Amino acid sequence: MAKDIYFAGGCFWGVEEYFSRVAGVESTTAGYANGNTEKPTYRDVCYKNTGYAEAVRVQYNPQVVSLKSLAQRFSVL
Repeated sequence: MAKDIYFAGGCFWGVEEYFSRVAGVESTTAGYANGNTEKPTYRDVCYKNTGYAEAVRVQYNPQVVSLKSLAQRFSVL
């Protein structure tokens, strides 16, 4: 059964691509987290005070890759 973890930091396109190449990661989805406006655009998030962070949802198989391993990979980005 797949599990989810969310990572936020920097450009979500790079984070999403990085994790999509890790064995055991089943899918990745880029988006925004923890903001205070409805339906923000990429431009809004980058240039306005929306409160959002760029984030990536990583769905992974814990029998193939551990949460600890994913967190360690994120910490070196």
